[in-house]
Amino acid sequence: MWGTVIRPIDLLRQGRKDELWLMCCGFIDLSLDQFMAIQNRLLLEQLRLLRTSRIGTKVMRGAMPETVEEFRKEAPFTTYADYCPELQERREYVLPAKPARWIRTSGYSGTYDIKWVPWSARFEAEAEKACAACALFSISRYRGDLSKAREHLKVLYTVGGPEYASGAAGELTRRAFNFDFLPSNADGMSFTDRVKAGFAQALDEGLDAFGGLPSVLAMVGDQMQEQQGKPDLRFLVGHPKAAFRLAKGMAKSKLARRPMLPKDLWNLKAIIGGGTDAAVFKSKVEKMWGRKPLEMYGGTEGGAYATQTWDCAGMTFFPNLNFLEFIPEDEHFKWQRDRSYIPRTLLLDELKPNQNYELVITNFHGGALTRFRIGDMIRIVSLRNEQSRINLPQMVFYGRADYVIDIAGLGRLTERIIWEALENTTVPYVDWTARKEIIEDRAVLHLYLEPRHVDGLAEQDLARAFARELQKLEKQYHHNPYNIYDSDSGAAVEANLRQIEVTLLPQGAFANYIARRQAEGADLGHLKPPHINATDQTLAMLAPQLSRGRGLTPSPAR
Repeated sequence: MWGTVIRPIDLLRQGRKDELWLMCCGFIDLSLDQFMAIQNRLLLEQLRLLRTSRIGTKVMRGAMPETVEEFRKEAPFTTYADYCPELQERREYVLPAKPARWIRTSGYSGTYDIKWVPWSARFEAEAEKACAACALFSISRYRGDLSKAREHLKVLYTVGGPEYASGAAGELTRRAFNFDFLPSNADGMSFTDRVKAGFAQALDEGLDAFGGLPSVLAMVGDQMQEQQGKPDLRFLVGHPKAAFRLAKGMAKSKLARRPMLPKDLWNLKAIIGGGTDAAVFKSKVEKMWGRKPLEMYGGTEGGAYATQTWDCAGMTFFPNLNFLEFIPEDEHFKWQRDRSYIPRTLLLDELKPNQNYELVITNFHGGALTRFRIGDMIRIVSLRNEQSRINLPQMVFYGRADYVIDIAGLGRLTERIIWEALENTTVPYVDWTARKEIIEDRAVLHLYLEPRHVDGLAEQDLARAFARELQKLEKQYHHNPYNIYDSDSGAAVEANLRQIEVTLLPQGAFANYIARRQAEGADLGHLKPPHINATDQTLAMLAPQLSRGRGLTPSPAR
């Protein structure tokens, strides 16, 4: 047993805000040596639990490491297949500690419909502090600033149910500070209905914070501008507070001589987002909502991995949820070419700036996953945050390690890079998917996009705008080792353009796809097509005419 737990809500209610900051956010003041000492101590605790559990002896293949060095030398890397059928069937008796909850994620089509991962009570308690840290960083303006921290902040709820990692994070954050989620009656609602109901309630009652996908905020801002002057009169008649808020917002926008934006209606204290779209939509969200979204990085397999702080710059790793190892990018590609190759790993104190690494985690606190390759690639942008005086490596999420399109001439393109270049074109669209294809013996990046409006939009014009923005991002991401042009060179854009193909999908393509998948009973994680490397079957569902012959031959991602 590990004693009575003091939770963030206890300290908040008692007015002990300095202790609250130290409990949740104090890790940013660690030195690198202190960070590694926590990592090593918790790993040794975890090894004692693993050695006496059935799942631990299975995945470590009989190894009995007693030191960090022995563990990294003797314990093999694992994937979810190594934990089946135990985790898939949620067999609690094989685990290092009794789970407080099981978290699910989307599996891989044809392999696992659902992947289940256990969180122990202690892991959940530490994850609650991490989620609380993200909330506190988001409302603060400087180190230790908790002037806006209080109970019952109204937070728009746009994440999955509590059985999903995003929903669990939302639930733990609400538990940490007793937030009020909007809509208050979300049970049984679809995601779309929940978002609509949440915004309707926020228009009536107010809104303090947002937690979820920043792309949702961007979508709402776009819709507000497009539906200017078309309010729902029936709703407003029954909700005078909402009518008054809308009138004030319209007055603000007229004084500013622009369409009404969400920031005219609400003054948000915090925006917390995650996933690839957090970085892609940050500028758009700030323009529409008047506040930068704070980006956190986490997942089903390990809870919370890292977070930005009040400056919304690079992310800092959490030391107390997972043991962190990093496979250098060149080692990852050696393994891609030869799957029998065992890549070497580095620890946090061995990383270099401006380098990409595949993340490998080992759960602490009785978790099940050991040297688990989650499939993510991160980039170390600096070894410390000078401005905020954080003496720990700073990272950004670079992309899924298996979601890379490698084309000689364009470089290694991740979902984030493609999405950001597309956003920067400012072309209104519903959604997109892209893959590498061979067209007339040429390797090309083929972008399939459903435009929001079709009037005056030509595929070649969009391809040129996309090629231009892709070249600009080379300065930021250095994704093209083949690049021989200056970033502002017209020749670079023309060279990119020769390897980019754009196909405009019919309007309603993605909505029809989602409706069809729902009718088939697909899991939440399989409703939308992937952004990277969609199959022929997926493209045929998006637009049946594509399957009737365009001379296209799909190509492997690498």
